[in-house]
Amino acid sequence: MGKKIKIVCPNCHKTNAIPADKEIHKAKCGACGYSLLQTHPVSLDENSFEKHIIGSDIPVVVDFWADWCGPCKMMAPNFEAAATHFPLKAQFAKINTEHYPALSQRFGIRGIPTIIIFKNGVEVHRVSGALDQNSIINLVSQFV
Repeated sequence: MGKKIKIVCPNCHKTNAIPADKEIHKAKCGACGYSLLQTHPVSLDENSFEKHIIGSDIPVVVDFWADWCGPCKMMAPNFEAAATHFPLKAQFAKINTEHYPALSQRFGIRGIPTIIIFKNGVEVHRVSGALDQNSIINLVSQFV
């Protein structure tokens, strides 16, 4: 059997192992049946954040944002659109800094929006400020 990659389900947050050596047209979570090809950014809390960062072999692209932040609202559709380019290549996620200030403090978030890319459980890149869709795609492409 070929190499497998671990993907964390954006719905139930269980880790799944899927074949890495072929193109996947159907991939469902073994626990809840949710499509692992879903590219919509997943909202995370402290517990699910840890599961995604540690349990995933693919990069996890996290947008730290807040409801009151104008640039965050401006970037949100760009972040969502960019996510559609990376099924099974990167998991896009969002952390509301107002709801989860401990995560913001842990990662030294000083301005929002801030995107942090995690790979193998470690921060590999960060950028602050609103980005357009192409800039997000170009950024993430460096880590997939």
